[in-house]
This record gives sequence, structure tokens and C-alpha cells, in this order.
Amino acid sequence: MNDTADRSTSGDKIALRRELRRRRRILSLDQQKQAAAALCQRLKGLPEIRRAKRISLYLPVNGEIDPTPLIPWLRQRKVSIYLPVLRPLSTNRLWFVAYRESTPMVKNRFGIAEPCSRFAADKRNRLPAWALDTLIVPLVGFDKQANRMGMGGGFYDRSLAFMRRRQGPVPTLIGVAHACQQVDALPIEPWDIPLDVIASDIRIIRPTKTG
Repeated sequence: MNDTADRSTSGDKIALRRELRRRRRILSLDQQKQAAAALCQRLKGLPEIRRAKRISLYLPVNGEIDPTPLIPWLRQRKVSIYLPVLRPLSTNRLWFVAYRESTPMVKNRFGIAEPCSRFAADKRNRLPAWALDTLIVPLVGFDKQANRMGMGGGFYDRSLAFMRRRQGPVPTLIGVAHACQQVDALPIEPWDIPLDVIASDIRIIRPTKTG
């Protein structure tokens, strides 16, 4: 474990986030490809993936671990796939839009490919987050208690805030990352939406049940 990163967990979240992003960026293309393959094999074994009919995942950037090798397997199983899309005229919130072979794609302001705004604006092409079975979300960091660190923009926290009310249907949340992005402990913020599972290229972590 990197001492600099561990010390940062108690205070400087910006420095920690920078360090963890550096760790994944320096992985070679071969390491990235091997990690993606290993991750997707672990995901295929999760009951939360195997029983899902509506899954959201993401297209990776900046060294994020790649969940897209899972897509052919999901399509073979007739699973509907969705992507997070920056919601227009809304601060740091997401739509979840159908991702098919015919979906027209553009790059958003962060340089991430996503379904184009006209396609996404059509309500027939998207689902509310609560109607998804499972969300696969990228992490900047995680710890052994299944706590997470995101990019810092709060996109998922705002879009999934309804889950705090514990009323009605909610999706399963699976965070994914490279194993090198794990630290001993992360600070928990009151607005953080907890994960059900964390998957990396070498392990599966579930939060400890309390009560």
C-alpha cells in the first residue's frame, strides 16, 4: 500500500484522488486489458449481474477499468444496457439512456462518449434510475469496508439520492476499479450513497452487515 495515499485519507482528499488516478493511468495497455478481462469474469459470477435485465454501465476514460468486455455477454442474455448521460439544464445529474448498436453517440464536455442529446431526450430511450436492476459505476478509490471515492463531481450521489429514503424499488450498486486503487480506509461523507458490492480485477468486496 502506498504510504502517501494512506496518510491522505485522513485529510487531503484532493491529493488522495490525484494519487489514485495516477495509479490507474500508469498501467500499461496490456495491464489494462488483462484487468478488464479479469474484472468482467468476476462480474459474470455475481448474482446481482446474472439476474439483472436492465443494467447501466459506463465507457471508460483516463485509465478507468473497462467494463465493456461484458457487453457481448449481456446482449447474448437479452439484457438491456444503459449509459449515464449528463442531464441537460441540471447540475451534475445523470440520465440513464439505452445503449444499443444503433445508438447515435457524441462526446460530452468531459470527452466521454455518450448517446446524443436528441436520442437521450426521447423518454422512450431512457429509464429512471430506480427502474434499473443494477448500476456498474467507476471508482477512483475504495477500501476493504466497501467505502468508495468518486470523481468528486457528485453525479451519482445526486442522481441516486432517492435511495436514501429507502422507499420503493432501488437498483443494486456495483463499484468497479483496479485493485491498485484500494487503500486501507476512506472517509465517509454524509451524502455518499453506499455500494452493495465492489469488484476489482482480483477481488470482490461486500460491506460488513451491521445489526
